[in-house]
Amino acid sequence: MVRKRNILKSLGFFLLVVGIVLFAFFPFLQMISTSLKYQWDWGNPSLIPRKLNLEAYAELLNIGQELKNVPESVRRLLEEQELTEAQKRAILARYRDTSDVFPFLQYFRNSLFLSSSAALLSLLIATFGAYSFSRTRYRGRGLIQRGVLFVYMFGGILLLIPLYQIFVRMGWLQTSGGTLAALLIIYLVQTLPVSLYMLGNYFRTIPFSIEEAALIDGCSRFGTIWRIIIPMSIPALFTVFIYAFMIAWNEYLFASVFLKSYKGLYTLPFGLRSLYHSKNAIWDRIMAASVLTALPVIPIFMAIQKRLVAGLSAGGVKE
Repeated sequence: MVRKRNILKSLGFFLLVVGIVLFAFFPFLQMISTSLKYQWDWGNPSLIPRKLNLEAYAELLNIGQELKNVPESVRRLLEEQELTEAQKRAILARYRDTSDVFPFLQYFRNSLFLSSSAALLSLLIATFGAYSFSRTRYRGRGLIQRGVLFVYMFGGILLLIPLYQIFVRMGWLQTSGGTLAALLIIYLVQTLPVSLYMLGNYFRTIPFSIEEAALIDGCSRFGTIWRIIIPMSIPALFTVFIYAFMIAWNEYLFASVFLKSYKGLYTLPFGLRSLYHSKNAIWDRIMAASVLTALPVIPIFMAIQKRLVAGLSAGGVKE
């Protein structure tokens, strides 16, 4: 009787978990399904398209678009005549319609650069800051630590206008490089407080006796961080990097204000909004762009998930 009850309880828990996963994953499935459907198939309630449509992905990734608007007679001319590459490009340029092209790859590069830079800077500063909070003793340490977390309590909408006015008065927003630097600092401010908190708590779990042994052997403070703390904190470092990267990758509010005058610097979240208000506003393109925007985080997590394990310092010292 007890065994039967345990089986029912395990089965119920399993079904509950499966239901929650399906509920959370269903919008993503719907997004993929719509991106693969033709316009005449959008009313189909099934997630499986009647006919597979990859044109939206081809357009966004600029695959096979060179000859899209070229007449058949010109295509035969390009194939039959012995023309140089420069001559072919000159002919194709006359038929290229850039007004109907959504610069997905350009926006993707902008987002990738900003997100990676912000995540790396946040990780670098947080490593030394968290070590300072967890290992050293100095006057005002607690006040500084609480002050860093206090900044995180304010929402982005409250900081938007003051930060914008500060960077305008500094003259940074008059150039594209200054605008990127300003946005990078803002992303750093958004991710650094929690990065410091997460790494600080993790560093406290590393036995100080290991670090003390390194100091006795003549290792400097920086050498201790590089040879002891960082290798033992790989899981936490990767976690902080993923967290900071996702915050910067999905950020929309500050990008929509700071990058409004620089269309070539649009990030993907802001660029997708502009897609809704253009003649490219077709559901398969919108959903395909959304799927491609969400994809980078998935392979990053899958590639480093084997490192997201705890207990690397277990057994490192005998208490």
